[in-house]
Amino acid sequence: MKKRSNFTVMLRLIGLVKPLVGFMLLAIVMGLAGHLCAAFITIFGGYAVLNMLGMHTPLGLTAIFVSVCVFALARGFLRYAEQACNHFIAFKLLALIRDKVFRALRSLCPAKLEGRDKGDLISVITSDIELLEVFYAHTISPTAIAALFTVVMCLFIGSFSPVLGLLALAAYLVVGLAVPLITSRASGDDGMRLRTQSGALSGFVLDSLRGLDETIQYGQGGKRLHEMNERTDALAADEARLKRTSGRNMAFTNTVILAFDLAMLFTSAFMVWRGDLAFSGALIPTLALMSSFGPCVALANLGSTLQNTFAAGNRVLDILEETPAVADITGQPEIAFSGAQAEHVTFSYGGETILRDVSVSIPKGSVVGIVGRSGSGKSTLLKLLMRFFNVQQGSVKISGIPVDRVNTDNLRRMESFVTQETHLFHDSIRSNLRIAKLDATDEEIVAACKKASVHDFILTLPKGYDTPVGELGDTLSGGERQRLGLARAFLHDAPLMLLDEPTSNLDSLNEAVILRSLHDERENKTVVLVSHRQSTMKIADTVYSVEHGRMS
Repeated sequence: MKKRSNFTVMLRLIGLVKPLVGFMLLAIVMGLAGHLCAAFITIFGGYAVLNMLGMHTPLGLTAIFVSVCVFALARGFLRYAEQACNHFIAFKLLALIRDKVFRALRSLCPAKLEGRDKGDLISVITSDIELLEVFYAHTISPTAIAALFTVVMCLFIGSFSPVLGLLALAAYLVVGLAVPLITSRASGDDGMRLRTQSGALSGFVLDSLRGLDETIQYGQGGKRLHEMNERTDALAADEARLKRTSGRNMAFTNTVILAFDLAMLFTSAFMVWRGDLAFSGALIPTLALMSSFGPCVALANLGSTLQNTFAAGNRVLDILEETPAVADITGQPEIAFSGAQAEHVTFSYGGETILRDVSVSIPKGSVVGIVGRSGSGKSTLLKLLMRFFNVQQGSVKISGIPVDRVNTDNLRRMESFVTQETHLFHDSIRSNLRIAKLDATDEEIVAACKKASVHDFILTLPKGYDTPVGELGDTLSGGERQRLGLARAFLHDAPLMLLDEPTSNLDSLNEAVILRSLHDERENKTVVLVSHRQSTMKIADTVYSVEHGRMS
């Protein structure tokens, strides 16, 4: 995780507000007017007291009373308008940020996401982004409002006495600027630690749910529960520490406010005693200061809260600013498939060499088989053909052109890739299949499923093709999921099919049906088969063996 200062995180998050700057300015204007109304309710109350004591005031008692009523009504309306603008901005920006994060994840996938904790990613996408609402709804405009409000109130108080105006400025700066900085430093890395542990806990819970059957089977439920409780307790302890820090910060802020209120009271009283001020010149500035700390207190209370928010923002920025391992290619001429080849390919991942000087020829219309032990690099070769990764040495070509010079969309249209584990979304079977071709007709879907030997099975389900698939496809067997993955590949109708252990979960009968379909498609399709099964290799024109990253 990249370590950024809170100031850097704040600037990056503020930069995202540009599309909604008009609403932000409206929120600031409404907020400033609302806080001035609230402060002047108390100030005009002071004028009312002076009026009843027979002293000269700018307005009569009736006018003061009417003004206070207007201020009170306006305060409610303006407060609502400010919050409505702020929350519109916040939720609109959260939607935009989620869109940016999903786009970033798509560009990072799969190279930069392999091995990443999926639970932690879910935590970033959900709770971390949600926490940014505090920044957008309760930080940006309140900061601007506090700054403008400080200027107005200092000028008003300074009109009675420059000394009192400077004292008010000192009070606002300490409460609204110094206190948040002090409390932010006192919180240290507690916010980042809390967000990191929260993400880790999400990953642990997701992992526990996925492995629930194994946990029950081997009687490890108690141990798993104990570890979950330990992680939860540690997270609760960190959150409690943040809450205690927040409570101490609030107490400190209120103490500072009381000290400045007393300083204003005693300073103005001393000036009245010396004859430098009239009684009204002491009462009104004192009431003005006492009633005007609202905007600054809002900033002071954010000191510890923002630690958590900035930590969340830092984690979101990690995703948005991460450079993809493989950038999308655009602007190249469109090409048609006429064969593929790997030439003297060497590829390393995580410091380990996976493939060494590998060369494979895949003529158009052929079936090429690749066999080898687990971990020998067979699946990696298919991923290089898909350009999920870039080769370090040698080249991978489609139609005689290196894949890193083929438009990414063009490359994806030419290739179908079926992995060892087929992912099914929590949707109907029909919708899961249409991922391969969004405009596919029902007839095309049925034809693809017949080729994958899964049509008859689907018809036995309660709702046929409209039958919902359980989350993560758990309502289906491994073989059924695998056949649906093959149906997707047939429906995509790409000229090059890359099949990674396509029949590993199938019985011999279903394997035979699928292999026959692949054989019948060879006039229009080029197939690369990775498999341990010798029976699968019977349809291959050429079989390559990979051992320890070398081809034979």
